[in-house]
Amino acid sequence: MREEHYRHEYKYPLTCGQIRIEEARIRGIMEKDVHAAAAGFYNIRSLYFDDYDNSCYMENENGVDNREKFRIRIYNGSADRIALERKQKVRGKTAKSSCVISRRQCLELMEGKIPSESGPSQQVLRRLALQMAVRLMRPAVIVDYDRIPYVYRTRDANVRVTFDCNLTAVSDVQDFLERKVRGRGVMPEGQALMEVKFDSFLPDEIHGLLQLEGLCASTFSKYYLCRRFAVNLPQILPQNLC
Repeated sequence: MREEHYRHEYKYPLTCGQIRIEEARIRGIMEKDVHAAAAGFYNIRSLYFDDYDNSCYMENENGVDNREKFRIRIYNGSADRIALERKQKVRGKTAKSSCVISRRQCLELMEGKIPSESGPSQQVLRRLALQMAVRLMRPAVIVDYDRIPYVYRTRDANVRVTFDCNLTAVSDVQDFLERKVRGRGVMPEGQALMEVKFDSFLPDEIHGLLQLEGLCASTFSKYYLCRRFAVNLPQILPQNLC
């Protein structure tokens, strides 16, 4: 098994005014990700899994550092490419591994069934299947949002800054492969989440972008907030790290 590649990941909930300032600064030194195409953004939809005890949800609530999540992900509402991802967090860093799954496998997972077959390149699927058998992992909630992505790559640095907006929680997991989904917004209108991801170090010019007054890194979890809102529980605000 290959060694996992861990990255730093910081998250910043932004107000409308902060979004305008940060994006204007970023456009001066970073490039739009090519996947954003002409629209300047793309849609991400993820179906997250949790076990019988809601362990993933509770680990977020209790601030457990070493944890993992499984999710199925599609882009722009298209089922042409369906990816199953395993995201790990260890000592404050994150790593992601993934495999492509078929529509049939996706439908089986949506129904809470362990797929009957898996290919040699589907190690992530086999790991999820084990968790489904041992811990009774099942689909929990759909997280849907639009992403505006920027990239900064040099010989020594690999940085990605994204703005995630229109964050929506969808409780009916059977809608995952529909072209459009309807759910409940979980952030105030006009606000967004900025994520900063990098490998070994953050260049000074990028670090300078984060020195905006009132900007605070947060333990914001899109999955956690969407679970709270999808089941109509009281709002839990992100925990600031300032």
